[in-house]
Amino acid sequence: MRAVTRVSGTAYPWGAKNVDTDVIIPAHWLKTITRSGLGRGAFETVRAQPGNLFDDPRYAGAPILIAGDNFGCGSSREHAAWALADMGVHAVIAPSFSDIFSGNAFKNGIVTVVLPQEAVDRLVEVAKTDPVTVDLETMTVTTPYQDRYTFELDPFRRRCLMEGLDEVGLTLAKDTVISNFEERLGVERPWIGRGRADHAGLAVEGAGRA
Repeated sequence: MRAVTRVSGTAYPWGAKNVDTDVIIPAHWLKTITRSGLGRGAFETVRAQPGNLFDDPRYAGAPILIAGDNFGCGSSREHAAWALADMGVHAVIAPSFSDIFSGNAFKNGIVTVVLPQEAVDRLVEVAKTDPVTVDLETMTVTTPYQDRYTFELDPFRRRCLMEGLDEVGLTLAKDTVISNFEERLGVERPWIGRGRADHAGLAVEGAGRA
């Protein structure tokens, strides 16, 4: 997972409320076995509308999405976070998020920023002409007009995002501790290792008689 300390640039000034995961990525895109290319299906029904914001060249490749209340509600599909990441979105700002979506976003390196509705409304207006910055170091969202909004984030999630650590990365970071434990266990309780070997031998022997 890529490390995220600061996301700055153009933002999609959407502001739509109750955007569910089927809107983020329609169900027929879930047949894929890879995350790559899901960005093409992101907001497909919205993009079918003439003059939609996601195909507006002014916001092409925007790393930030500004949305309304209850973003990511609906089904628990992780594809929603995969699609956002594939289209280049690294931060979503909204008054609230579905808990499952927020968890999926975090696991895929996407920062979910919760701000009051008044702040979101202001950012939607600013984003129509100017960039927005999300900073995990200072835990703030800022604009060129001296707007400065502070937000909160679980300390563990903040650390993982800033260091680029997913579940695999967190486990690998303890590789030495795990190896030392297994080595010590082999000395202190050698019968555990023998038991595994004996069990494997019995399984093979039984298979031979069959």
